[in-house]
Amino acid sequence: MRFSVIPSMFGITRMKFLFIIVPITLLLIYVFVTFVKILLDSHEDLYDTPADRDRYRKTLAPRPLTPKLVPVIDLELPDDHSTERSSKQKEIRKAFLHAWNCYKRYAWGRDELKPVSKGWIDWMGLGLTIVDSLDTLWIMGLKDEFRIARNWVADNLTFARDADLQLFEVVIRELGGLLSAYHLSGDQVFLTKAIQLGNALLPCLKLENGIPCTRINLRHGFPTFGSISTAEVGSIEMELRELSRSSNIAVFEKVAQDITSHLHRMRKLDSLVPAYINPNGNFMRTASITVGPSADSYYEYLLKQWIQTGKKHDWLRNDYLKAVDGIKKHLLRFSPRSGLAYVGSYSDWYSRHFRTVMEHLACFFPGTLALGVLHGLDPSHLNLAENLTKTCYKMYEKSEVRLAPEAVSFGTQSYHQDFQFILAVAQNVLRPETVESLFYMYLATQDEKYRQWGWQIFKAFEKHSRVEGGYAGISNVLAKTPSHIDKMESFFLAETLKYLYLLFSDSQDVLSIRHFVFNTEAHLLPIHDS
Repeated sequence: MRFSVIPSMFGITRMKFLFIIVPITLLLIYVFVTFVKILLDSHEDLYDTPADRDRYRKTLAPRPLTPKLVPVIDLELPDDHSTERSSKQKEIRKAFLHAWNCYKRYAWGRDELKPVSKGWIDWMGLGLTIVDSLDTLWIMGLKDEFRIARNWVADNLTFARDADLQLFEVVIRELGGLLSAYHLSGDQVFLTKAIQLGNALLPCLKLENGIPCTRINLRHGFPTFGSISTAEVGSIEMELRELSRSSNIAVFEKVAQDITSHLHRMRKLDSLVPAYINPNGNFMRTASITVGPSADSYYEYLLKQWIQTGKKHDWLRNDYLKAVDGIKKHLLRFSPRSGLAYVGSYSDWYSRHFRTVMEHLACFFPGTLALGVLHGLDPSHLNLAENLTKTCYKMYEKSEVRLAPEAVSFGTQSYHQDFQFILAVAQNVLRPETVESLFYMYLATQDEKYRQWGWQIFKAFEKHSRVEGGYAGISNVLAKTPSHIDKMESFFLAETLKYLYLLFSDSQDVLSIRHFVFNTEAHLLPIHDS
């Protein structure tokens, strides 16, 4: 049918059709599509049937627990005077002691050290650096310091802070740190404190629409529910499950199972998830789709929960493998100039506008891929992991101070540089993700270059981040003489220095991945048979 026939069929002129009817029609279509988007974002987004829900609940039913779980393995770690450490481990241990002793001197009992002004920060009020450092002290053989920290936990750690605390941070750092210390040392005081903390968190774990609260006042037990990042929802299950296994209190594992099941059933984009979940328990499709901030550890915990539960839940493994395929399909790109692999993000579900920015937080991903290969998954993942690890190290190598910024932006044309630094996010805050991946890549390949890269990163920390009062972040990695950020993040002791230390271990069986799996704060949790 000719175009000119359509207006004449309805008795209107061609000009009126083009300038009035067509725009009105397009406007109505736009309004309808927008309404559907809002409807999808605000209503239940589960694709399974009630029968599916029952089937998954039966699959995830809590298993009988033993009355008490003893430490999984006697590590017999070297004492303070051991000569078994490599020379590089000794240097990293000295760096840890400098950080730890400065914390003891200027911020003992507080959450974090201010290394420049030699003060302290208290944003949790839970002795965060002490609890976060317990397993690092044990692993490094610092038994006297471990005993001092243990006594502080026994005598001073309480969970009555009259402030709203973020559930995710409390779980991965405090609960994870206590459980790890319990399994390494066998000291009952850590399990007792972990149970006390778990009980204080219970109001937050009364799920609304399948998700926990975002924040909780530990003193009054007041939870706050609302929109929450997908990483926060998907990265507390390992710790809750282990608390049940250690204490024989089943409620924590049931919550973990209910959350994991809910996330499993939600509709995704080729197994990729938006970064936020709304109060109705559905993905916010206007949120970004990324492997970086607000989504990162969701993907990490798919794999690690499968490992933690003895590789018995195939659906966790399958969700992880499908997510990797989704990342490769949608978010993986290569710089035109040198072919550097990177993972970007979509601005939202609908437009799928691709952003060429890769955050340092996403540098956990190659390590997770390598861990999967170490546990028998697709060996082709190791090639991708090698390429992404190279890119993450380049973020360090190309900066003025040889320390990576928070993010870089990749070029889209062959005449562009592989990536450019973004001044607004050019700071380095002592993050662990790249050295974490170096640790796993060395385990998987035994390639010495990963140790060499790790040593270069450590030397850059020593040169630019070490100050008289501890270790400080760098405000601008592009400056030849950068200023410092007056904060020593607890994860620098819990993760960054721990992974560097383990990277240079000559006896990798000491912390065998057959016995333990690290949570997202590098706290060790035992692997179970089921």
